[in-house]
Amino acid sequence: MSTRSIRIAVLHFSHETVSFLNNDTTLDDFVYEGSPAKGEALLASYPKSYMGGFVKVAREFDGVELVGIESPLWPKTYIGSGWVTHDAYETLVGRMIAEIEASKPFDGVYLCLHGAMAVRGVARPEAELARRVRQAVGSGVFIAATFDLHGNEDEEFLKYADLAFAVKYFPHYDEHLQGERAARTLVRAIRGDYKPTHTTLKVPIISPTVVQWTGASPWMDLSQRALVWEAREPDVVVNVFFGFPFADVPDVGMTIQVITNDNPELAARVCRDIAGLAWRRREALLTSTKVYSIAEGVRLAVTAVAKRETPIVLADHSDRSGYGTWLLSEIIARDLSNVVIATIADAPTTTKLKGQGAKAGDAFDMEVGGLIDESAGQPIRVQGTILKAVEAFGQFWVSVRFGRNNILILSTYLVQILEPFSLTDLGVDLDATEIFAIKSRVHFRRGFDDNGFARTILLVEPVQSYLGTVRLDGLAYENVDLNRYYPYGNPAFPA
Repeated sequence: MSTRSIRIAVLHFSHETVSFLNNDTTLDDFVYEGSPAKGEALLASYPKSYMGGFVKVAREFDGVELVGIESPLWPKTYIGSGWVTHDAYETLVGRMIAEIEASKPFDGVYLCLHGAMAVRGVARPEAELARRVRQAVGSGVFIAATFDLHGNEDEEFLKYADLAFAVKYFPHYDEHLQGERAARTLVRAIRGDYKPTHTTLKVPIISPTVVQWTGASPWMDLSQRALVWEAREPDVVVNVFFGFPFADVPDVGMTIQVITNDNPELAARVCRDIAGLAWRRREALLTSTKVYSIAEGVRLAVTAVAKRETPIVLADHSDRSGYGTWLLSEIIARDLSNVVIATIADAPTTTKLKGQGAKAGDAFDMEVGGLIDESAGQPIRVQGTILKAVEAFGQFWVSVRFGRNNILILSTYLVQILEPFSLTDLGVDLDATEIFAIKSRVHFRRGFDDNGFARTILLVEPVQSYLGTVRLDGLAYENVDLNRYYPYGNPAFPA
């Protein structure tokens, strides 16, 4: 096996697009201090995620040179924005391809992706990026990518790329690990020790992300089945894409993707096995998670407080803008105490407070949230005292004490609170908090559930079928025919 020096181009372009939001993701959203990044700045951009894993392992091989191609990092709106504009996509991809052309030759390319990007005028943006990269580097160069399991993928991506590695867990504990696997396998392919062959199958199941928690069956069973195949058959890679239904794109839904080392028959067998398991468990996949109305969830939380089954998580999984006030409104109406609401996104309010020089101890009397779209509800007036006002992580954060020892945290953009300890910097006393009212679907479980912190977990959404709803037939799809997917139609699929 050759050990000659090799050059690998490294690129990053990720977004999880909620195309039903009315605020497009523009070029300006990708341009901020540190983004786009190139060279060592790009390679060091996400040390605990896919990028960090890839760079760490690639550099364990002798004679490997990594070239960080100027790439956008996640937009400053994170996942709280809609369609990526055509201008943003073409501008950023154009710059990446131009730099690849100017920096050739390469032996390999690593694409750090998400998989659920939706771009106006580009049906499959990740596959299109792979196509353009292939055109730039030529047919003899190996292309590998890492993905979130919420990727909306079909067979198109692997027409142009050779390797793909998606996380197995939701929450995504194995991002770094999948980056490591991508680096190891890509170097092996370049050096002639791995000949990628693959099979891809679409499974006609569409599901809201809130039900896809892999900490319990049946979603756990899909991940475990994939892991078993990878353990029993050397050089097998199994990607189970759960899909992301809030991007109105033609390749939504579940996809099984299997890659082997020059064994297409095995790839096809494993792919059929995983797809068949998913199809047989389709009813359980869609009914495994209980979601309450906000009023019912708050009532159950009050009952749990009385029974001392605290701390409690009230997770409004459906708020995709971050501006939603439905849960805050119910908490105020019920006069709850010892509640932390984290967060209400409100860029105009946080900008105004920042401009006023808001600080701890200032009186607070403002309407917050709501109005950005129908799903956000109405602004809610909050009167209290500012606990903290700080600039951090590209946002201005304001925490306000109000009512009966409640704390409201305002942020500039949508924030998913992943674990409670991050709230202490904003003045939250975790021991004094009985209810954590947060905006998250599954990721919060890493810090509130999987570690045993919370005793009661309640997932809630408004009664209306708003943006992040479990009732996907309430969404105004233009590029997706729900009748082609279970549970909305009666699609045929070989079990």
